Amino acid sequence: MAKLIGSLIVLALAAIVPLVAPHAEYVLGLLFLVFLYGTMATSWNILGGFAGQVSFGHAAFLGIGAYTTAILAGLGWPLWATLPIAGALAAIFSLLIGVPTFRLRGPYFAIATIGVGEATRLIALNWSSLTGGASGLTLATTPPLIVQYYLALALCAVCVAIAARIKASRFGYALAAIRSDPDAAETLGVDTTFTKTQALVVSAFMLGVAGSVYAMHYLFISPDSAFGFRTSISLVIMPIVGGIGTIAGPLLGAAIFTVLREQLEAYFPYLDLLAFGVILCAIVLFEPKGLLGPFDRLVKRRG
Repeated sequence: MAKLIGSLIVLALAAIVPLVAPHAEYVLGLLFLVFLYGTMATSWNILGGFAGQVSFGHAAFLGIGAYTTAILAGLGWPLWATLPIAGALAAIFSLLIGVPTFRLRGPYFAIATIGVGEATRLIALNWSSLTGGASGLTLATTPPLIVQYYLALALCAVCVAIAARIKASRFGYALAAIRSDPDAAETLGVDTTFTKTQALVVSAFMLGVAGSVYAMHYLFISPDSAFGFRTSISLVIMPIVGGIGTIAGPLLGAAIFTVLREQLEAYFPYLDLLAFGVILCAIVLFEPKGLLGPFDRLVKRRG
């Protein structure tokens, strides 16, 4: 109950920010990115954190969602109508790649996901009649920033609620068993391939919708920006820095990632990946549970 009350308070505070400071465009834009990246990180965490399947190709689902919105908007579709279509197409694509890739484990699975992400980027790059090729696609209109803000906030809240529900359900326990020991999970009756595919579909749908919002915000998308390996790495960094396999960890990681990236791009361009690489190494070496680890230990001591 305490966690629920705390979550509602945070949600209420986030919802009134545009009402208190309607002209603070920089703050609204920064918070929009925090919510959007929080959605992306939470989506990745369902597969990479709950099930322990580290994917380096999740940008494929984000890119499919972004291109779906850009293509349909160019055909005259309302932007809002493209949201579910973007998520559905990303989920369908995840089904096509999930069954063969989940037959691999550990580093072999991670390498296969890199190949999937790169393959989708090359398809988008060469299918110029649909995607615009290297020139990309541009949206003609975008909702006002305040509308984008509330859309990203609502999307993030829904994704976090779904993730929390999954973690506390029988499905979540099956994912935890797969993360701990896939062979033991099979012995206990868990269909590991089917369960991991379910997690991938949910994760891909969320990322597809997030990609749609991404396209609405930036107005321009290209194969490198939507499907690039840099985007996939960012999706991995955020949950690990905040606390992989947790609910709040991806949100904390997304907030740190967004603020730090904005500052680095303003004063030290092209050094953001180096900085995040150093942070990631430090987290893995000294605090594997992420930045939530010290907080959890403090709560346990006080308890």
